[in-house]
Amino acid sequence: MGKTIAEKIIGEHAGKEVSAGDIVIANVDVTAVQDGTGPLAVQQLEKINLIQANNPERTVLFIDHAAPSPNKDLSNAHNILRNFSKKTGVILSEIGEGVCHQRLVETYVNPGDILIGADSHTCTSGALGAFSTGMGSTDVAIGIALGKTWLRVPETFKINVAGKFKKGVYAKDLILYVIGEIGADGATYKALEFTGETIRNMTMSERFTLSNMAVEAGAKTGLIESDETTKAYLEEKGRVDKFRTICADEDAVYERVINIDASKLEPMISSPHTVDNTNTAKELAGTKVDQVFIGTCTNGRLDDLGIAADILKGKHRHPDTRLIVTPASRDVYLQALEAGYIETFVKAGAAVMAPGCGACVGVHQGILADGEVCLATQNRNFKGRMGNTEGYIYLSSPATAAASAIAGEIVDPREVL
Repeated sequence: MGKTIAEKIIGEHAGKEVSAGDIVIANVDVTAVQDGTGPLAVQQLEKINLIQANNPERTVLFIDHAAPSPNKDLSNAHNILRNFSKKTGVILSEIGEGVCHQRLVETYVNPGDILIGADSHTCTSGALGAFSTGMGSTDVAIGIALGKTWLRVPETFKINVAGKFKKGVYAKDLILYVIGEIGADGATYKALEFTGETIRNMTMSERFTLSNMAVEAGAKTGLIESDETTKAYLEEKGRVDKFRTICADEDAVYERVINIDASKLEPMISSPHTVDNTNTAKELAGTKVDQVFIGTCTNGRLDDLGIAADILKGKHRHPDTRLIVTPASRDVYLQALEAGYIETFVKAGAAVMAPGCGACVGVHQGILADGEVCLATQNRNFKGRMGNTEGYIYLSSPATAAASAIAGEIVDPREVL
């Protein structure tokens, strides 16, 4: 019987053939925590006197969710990570270096790897053909110390996408559509395997967007086979020697197959307060927007900033709508500076923040006032996500966000493209 990508990677790391439903102990290649979850992981290791890292060169502590720190308590939490890095030799990604998920794909994760991270959007790296999944702080702590973890091999949904996007439709619109169809818990503990001609023609940036949001349908991971596009990305990042082909067998067994015609999709939006509460941008046109946020691990890459900058160039945000832009990493920020995107944003009236999670997590840099509406390119719109349970968050592509920042209300980006 053929194997899915998830079964192949987990089986290789468990040292035996595995099938969906099996529970195994598997070796781990990369482990990661961030400043919200990392201090707890470190404290758990201290409790059991296991201050060590099995593979310090591929264990990364990220200070990104509240970076720079907005208060003394978080500053103290940051120092827990800094001190653990000094004791064990693990890698510390400091403030301003960027969001953990972007930094992981830029530098640390390769096709065929297993990555466990104490953050639900660790699944982003699945776009490189790696089994990447989020876990609790304690599970990741043990993975850091021992280099192993336990896994239940997930069943897989095959998301087969054919056709070409229409103008104004992007990968973000596709994944919002998929989540709307599956439901917020419709793929709980499943692997989503994205395939088809549309996926094969995507850039790595677009693929990262799909894998990043797999968890919003409840999925354990979001996987895409590695190919020449993956190889070119790794070459750009200086590790082409780590490339290998990871793909499912032709006779792999899937729990469910979902076929999508990309040419029929429209710009999509998730309305408050769940990601599967989806509508077309056209249906929500005219909804007043107080704040627009462009960035995050979902849509803070260079391609995303370029799409937004093209729409904003020579224009200005609506006087009643704030615009916040946060590049996903330092590399992205530098590339955006060189391309002129940052200048475009500043001239358009945006506040450009240092690389990191920014407003997304609701700790600082864009907390909403009571009753305010934010249109964001992030991955979650849960009640209170941006720091206020009385706020309302809508999710969209960078194109829809940029066009709406100019209009001061939600618009279909095809009206300005």
